[in-house]
Amino acid sequence: MGNRLSKIYTRTGDDGTTGLGDGARIAKYDLRMQAIGDVDETNCAVGLLVAELPAADPLQPWLSRIQHRLFDLGGELCLPEYELIKAEHTAELENWLDELNDTLPPLKNFILPGGSKAAAFCHQARAVCRRAERTIAQLAAPDANTKLPGIRPTLTAYINRLSDFLFVAARVIARRDGGSEVLWVQGQ
Repeated sequence: MGNRLSKIYTRTGDDGTTGLGDGARIAKYDLRMQAIGDVDETNCAVGLLVAELPAADPLQPWLSRIQHRLFDLGGELCLPEYELIKAEHTAELENWLDELNDTLPPLKNFILPGGSKAAAFCHQARAVCRRAERTIAQLAAPDANTKLPGIRPTLTAYINRLSDFLFVAARVIARRDGGSEVLWVQGQ
């Protein structure tokens, strides 16, 4: 899967292009690169959440797997011929979602990001993930202007489910850490 970097600066991107894993060169502003960057930023936001939670937190193993999956997702965007994200990865997120959601009361209000520092980090990860989801959906659109192979539906399903998972995880964290979620009140 590509070459390992022994030297960080290569100067090959000085012309405004960047290399994909298969050696193809594309513009740094290409929609595919935006999607790769948004997925990377999602992974960074999840990393902030991981750093904020105690090491023994029950969410840690799931978040670790998510970080690895996000790296796989970015890898699949970078190497379009590879299939790294599978339907069972989305099913795994759905199982975790069901498990977490079963502990929560029904949602009757919109929720504001907050409740605790960790919950706010989780909401931030969710918002960044939603951006990645929009970019990937745009890249997957039939009229996407790309010469590279298209985006498989498993990628859009995974990133969509991940944003749902992060929303529910933020609710769980807020209730656990602060005892309450921050509810939106119209007109305030």
